[in-house]
Amino acid sequence: MTPLRESRDFRRLWSSQFFTVWCRQVVIVAMPYQVYVATRSSLAVGLLGATQAAAIIGTGLYGGGLIDRFDRRRIQITGKVAAGLASLALAVGALHPALTPIWVVFILAAVGTAAWTLDQSARAATVPRLVDPRILPSALSLGQVLIQGGAIIGPAAGGLVIGFLGLTWAYAIDVTGCIPATLLVASLTPQRPVDGGIVRRGWRAPMEGLSYVRRSPILIATFVADLNATIFGMPTAVFPALALSVFRIGPAGLGLLYSAPAVGAFAATLLSGWVPRIRRQGAFIIGAITIWGLAIAGFGLAGRVRWLGLLLLAVAGAGDMVSAVFRQTILQMSVPDSMRGRLSAFNTMVVMSGPRLGDLEAGAVAALFTPVISVVSGGLLCVAGIAAIAALSPTLRDYQRTSIVDVQVAPGSAPAP
Repeated sequence: MTPLRESRDFRRLWSSQFFTVWCRQVVIVAMPYQVYVATRSSLAVGLLGATQAAAIIGTGLYGGGLIDRFDRRRIQITGKVAAGLASLALAVGALHPALTPIWVVFILAAVGTAAWTLDQSARAATVPRLVDPRILPSALSLGQVLIQGGAIIGPAAGGLVIGFLGLTWAYAIDVTGCIPATLLVASLTPQRPVDGGIVRRGWRAPMEGLSYVRRSPILIATFVADLNATIFGMPTAVFPALALSVFRIGPAGLGLLYSAPAVGAFAATLLSGWVPRIRRQGAFIIGAITIWGLAIAGFGLAGRVRWLGLLLLAVAGAGDMVSAVFRQTILQMSVPDSMRGRLSAFNTMVVMSGPRLGDLEAGAVAALFTPVISVVSGGLLCVAGIAAIAALSPTLRDYQRTSIVDVQVAPGSAPAP
């Protein structure tokens, strides 16, 4: 809790993230539910994920240059407002489903996802400015508290709201949450760029970020490890089919499937005081992703033993949380502030596009075989993938935290406590 006590701006940014994340989680359930009910196709849900992945990749490549060039506070405000407007349009469309084709839902999903990506990338690049470097891992763990707490309550609440009130109210929750989130970010001190925001324009800006990653073996390894976990071991695209057609547990049960991994992640986050003391962070990433893949495969094999399946999803979520904290710490501690916008956007692109590509993979396998085969095969491929990465990347396997880079503070931004 130290970052919340020491930094006023971090408290406000963290509070803003509370509304953003918790309300957005309801939309994460509503959109695939809407598409599956309209099409009865897991492949269509996977294509929704692919559409969102395209928006994430485009924003991740070009949004980082904007974050390093302009006030990061204003970038967040822009992203939150745009995401809220997209949810408002989805709410209106849900009132008249017969007049709202699925392709409209796809377009609005892409717009909202792009705005969310820009907002979250700017937020991630801002955090290292607001806290002392010695407590950055704790600040990142507090961010995971919100993400995983929201992923517990949001989907479960979303399933209940959809079941009792309908899709319009689910989207309206996100619109409402955007208001306090935007006001809290607006109250931050200006977060102007370092060195006057000298960033190349056009395609050169993302190329600078890609060039930086290409020269850093540890960043490459962490990004590849995360993509392996999320593309093969993220079966959320088949959750609607499992809940509505296989397990027959309805929208409320669907919300539980989405929430279960976050329960484990939230529990692991609350016990994360040991995180800043770990030096062999690379080995912990490998172990955490292995646990994730095995637990996902176990969930698929659990079948109709629902309590066991939910427990295994929770174990998977705990492994994902540990991997996420160490990957973010390695990124933020190895990148100078002048590059953090581009690298945070690149990281957000990887973290958010991986699950969407995973939706496509899981949906395609489910369409060819069954939803259960999709889950089990994905988990086992995840384990095989991280084993291969560990064998081929001694940089990740042997990585140890040694020192931290100096955190540059831009003129007009809040100094480190």
